[in-house]
Amino acid sequence: MSTGHTPKIVGTVWGLLVLNTLGSAGAKTIVPLPRSLIQMVTMGALVTAFALALAVNLRLRIRASAFLFLLTLLLVLSVISSVHLESGFGALFRCFRLALFVGTLWLLSRWWDGGPTFVRHHIRMYLAVLGTVAAGLVASPGAALPDLYGGRLVGAWWPLTPPQIGQYAAVIIGLTVLLLLGRQADRTSAAVVIVPSIVLLALTHTRTATLGLLIGLALAIGSLVLTSAAARRFFTWAVVIGAVAAVGFASALQAWFLRGQSQENFSSLTGRAKVWHALLVAPRTTTEYLFGAGLGDKSFDGLPIDNSWLAVYNEQGVIGVGLVAAFLVVLGAVALLRPPSLSRACAIFLISYCAIASYTEAGLGDASPYLLHLTVAASLLAAPAVAAPAPEGPRRGVPRWAKRSEVI
Repeated sequence: MSTGHTPKIVGTVWGLLVLNTLGSAGAKTIVPLPRSLIQMVTMGALVTAFALALAVNLRLRIRASAFLFLLTLLLVLSVISSVHLESGFGALFRCFRLALFVGTLWLLSRWWDGGPTFVRHHIRMYLAVLGTVAAGLVASPGAALPDLYGGRLVGAWWPLTPPQIGQYAAVIIGLTVLLLLGRQADRTSAAVVIVPSIVLLALTHTRTATLGLLIGLALAIGSLVLTSAAARRFFTWAVVIGAVAAVGFASALQAWFLRGQSQENFSSLTGRAKVWHALLVAPRTTTEYLFGAGLGDKSFDGLPIDNSWLAVYNEQGVIGVGLVAAFLVVLGAVALLRPPSLSRACAIFLISYCAIASYTEAGLGDASPYLLHLTVAASLLAAPAVAAPAPEGPRRGVPRWAKRSEVI
């Protein structure tokens, strides 16, 4: 099936999906925004995204995708686990949201062609989000760097937490670097994206995003080293600069990494380990063990879980954990089997970043930026659509004089 030119409305749909996954929790904003208003905006964005995707794909042409199939199974499991209402009626609402989210991704799959189209949409949308963060920092430094978050950067116009900002910055930095190495972006436009994003990432003091960026880029560029001279040069310079920075700025890097925390607080991952232990030792019925307690707010006893695997275990059981592991393994295996290319490198970066972040961030089992990252990876790993051959016209007889001229 030929996908043809990707309509501009697809970029609008992707932007609405990004808006939906921004969430409504975070620091106090310069202009107070009621949480109900934020939730209305984000949910309205998802409904609009689904409607636009349906309008532009009325014939319901979709591409076969193991990733989306497993995500659909996770949706079915979420409904099964939520109908018991252990997590309240909010669980069914979250299932409805996830259904619209997955349905929109299916509708957009028609335009997956292994090219950088969705990568560019991803970068543009999250760059716009980071633009609001930078604007808040300029307008009100006190609100953007509050003492409540230890002086870490937050969203002053839209309630964004430091881990969220760090995640968005790290992802677009990595993707832009890869586009630059693949000659899909010029140095000026790449610098406009990378330099401000690095500054914002540094101000968030987000360790997970930084490690995910560094490890993800190392794996992605490593996949290009044998076929790209630019990747080899970048890798060499990165190692040299990293070694110099590690020696010359060791104390500053250590202070940034520790964020002023005590050794005990750091070893317990800022208190996460205590929540994880309490969740794992809590008694569960066989049904809860297999199917979970239904979609919730990714918390346990009022405290955030901050681990994708344990959040899925709590809400969708061990079956849900198996499905999440399955779509990560499928994407990773397909990426490894593809020949070296820019698309493969970008997919490896996104998959590895999500896998690393899953240890200290929740989101792989519900509508979230992490599922958008993985969707971009799936679009990059899709085989280009083959155009259908043009129908042959009616055969006409060739005049004898034409045959004679062909022989001559």
